Amino acid sequence: MPPERIAPPYRAQWQSPGLVGAFLAGRDAATDPLWPASGAADAAEYARWADHLCGMACLQMALAARGHDLPIHSLRRAVQAHGGYIETPQGIRGLIYAGAVDWLHGQGATALDVAADTLPGEGMFIASVHPAIRRPGQPPPGTGGHLVLVFGRDAQGRLRFHNPSGDSAATQLDVRLSPAAFGGFFAGRGIRLRW
Repeated sequence: MPPERIAPPYRAQWQSPGLVGAFLAGRDAATDPLWPASGAADAAEYARWADHLCGMACLQMALAARGHDLPIHSLRRAVQAHGGYIETPQGIRGLIYAGAVDWLHGQGATALDVAADTLPGEGMFIASVHPAIRRPGQPPPGTGGHLVLVFGRDAQGRLRFHNPSGDSAATQLDVRLSPAAFGGFFAGRGIRLRW
């Protein structure tokens, strides 16, 4: 079996990975002391978007693995200009895969439906999973609604992934689950990055 792939750099969808648990518990994202590094215009913009940027955090990690480290809101604005996010009076809609793939045109990105046992495939895969994947020991309450970056398998065949909304280091960095366990949370769709 080939050696394990080096994990891409980790990025949370909030600027302070150590505070993710607090944000999930209701702490105002505008109080994130590192919000200026996000590229948001102000703390209010940062807080309004923070819950919606799991896909951009995944893309940020994949790009960082290629040597491109961009602020999360710079990525969000670029992808949004291609239809990857839509702002409505009811709130923010997205990530819309077609917009992200359009922005990545020519860089080997494809939106597709796949089975968990075929992941990650060639390159990396931004996978739609239920946010409860941070508690894999509990029965999955559903599938989809959140995105994680799958980047490889280990010697036991477990999927390796980074979770931008993990609430501890163990649920954020290089998380490992069998395809069957992952599949309970996985919606069967996402974006393949052939990098």
